[in-house]
Amino acid sequence: MKITPFQLFAVTGIVLLAALVWNKKREIDRADPRRQTGESGIVMLGASWCGYCKRLKAALEQAQVPYTELDVEDGAEGYDAFVALGGRGVPVTVIGQEVVHGYNTTRLGRLLAERGHAVQLQ
Repeated sequence: MKITPFQLFAVTGIVLLAALVWNKKREIDRADPRRQTGESGIVMLGASWCGYCKRLKAALEQAQVPYTELDVEDGAEGYDAFVALGGRGVPVTVIGQEVVHGYNTTRLGRLLAERGHAVQLQ
């Protein structure tokens, strides 16, 4: 079977494209905040204009819960973490290895309580 130059070019292009996609996926995975949170760390991804983000931040600070805040609009760490987690809106909260999309007070409260934090979410 003889391979034409076009077939060789096409196969080379497909392999190169697959390598680029795979490398990009690896970069996104490195941005996943769960790599840093362990079992009890907390990361909140939010935006300055988000009312629910402000409410969650205020509740965490009032209960003196240690957490890291990332801005999804920063074009860097926060945005990359948002993409890695499949963000669809804010807030996105990582508690240990659990990801909570949105302001789900029931789930947030349960996960925080499991880690010894009494947070009043409304």
